[in-house]
Parts: sequence; C-alpha cells; structure tokens
Amino acid sequence: MATSDDHQSEQSSPIVRPPVDGPQPTAAPPAGPVHEPATEGLPIDNGRTTVSEIVVAKIAALAAREVAGVHNLGLGAARSVTSVRDRIPGNAPAPTSGVSVEVGQTQAAVDLDIVVEYGTPITQIARDVRRHVIAAVERLTGLQVVEVNITVDDVNLPPIGDLRDKRLQ
Repeated sequence: MATSDDHQSEQSSPIVRPPVDGPQPTAAPPAGPVHEPATEGLPIDNGRTTVSEIVVAKIAALAAREVAGVHNLGLGAARSVTSVRDRIPGNAPAPTSGVSVEVGQTQAAVDLDIVVEYGTPITQIARDVRRHVIAAVERLTGLQVVEVNITVDDVNLPPIGDLRDKRLQ
C-alpha cells in the first residue's frame, strides 16, 4: 500500500519503468483541432517568428481606417506634411501616419491619433476602432494586444455651404 510519502516522491522524481514486451497502449488523439493560444508567444519548434513594429503599425492603421466614422489618421501637422508629400510624383502615401506601436516578444501596444467625421459619436467610434484593431493585429500576428490608446485630434467638418443648406431645409 502506498503512503503519502510515496506519492510525494513519485511526483518529484520521474518514474523509470522497464520496457514491457508486446503491444503498447497508445493515447487517443485529441478530439477536434488543437489551437495554441496567442499569448504563448511566437516560438515554434524550429525557430522563432518576429513581427516588426512597422508590420503591426500598418495592420493597425488599415484596421482603424476601416471603421465607419474615421475620416483620417494623424495629427494636424503630420496630416498637412503628408498631404503635401503625397502630391509629389513617385511618393507613396505614408500608411502609418498617426500610428505608433510597441512590440515585445508576445505582446503589442498601439497608440492611434484619429480624425472623426462630424456628427458621429466619438466614444462609439473609439470603441469600434479599439475592437477592430485588436482583432486584426491578434488575428494576423499572433501577438496579444494589451492596449489600444486613441486620441481624437480633430473633427472633419462638412463644407460650410452644406451646413447652411441643412439648416434651411
């Protein structure tokens, strides 16, 4: 009969058993697909995958722009410089203007500067942007997004003539 001391020693040191002749029982494969949680990091059996900050920034920028009510990304001065630079032939638009990220081995944090459309509820847009960015970054990179900080820098107003026309109707 085993005592509690025997169980403790079995748990702390591995048990070595002699080989047994005949067929060995095998464990049944797990039912359904096995998914590794993204929070375990990006190491794999034969190496490590590293996702750069620019990749996370581009994914976050595209995800934020997909949300209804987001007019643009970036601070006012940065948007002005970007719009001038975009007009120069051969220059591609800066896809990550208004986005900064910090990327660790298993986690990422995102800061966004956004411009919203006039008339849209800012808190709802921020909530939608946050959810959309987290989902996109985690799905595409496997990194856990620990925070998405959003600063609303401006409101895009319709042309003044449009505002007057709406008041007259």
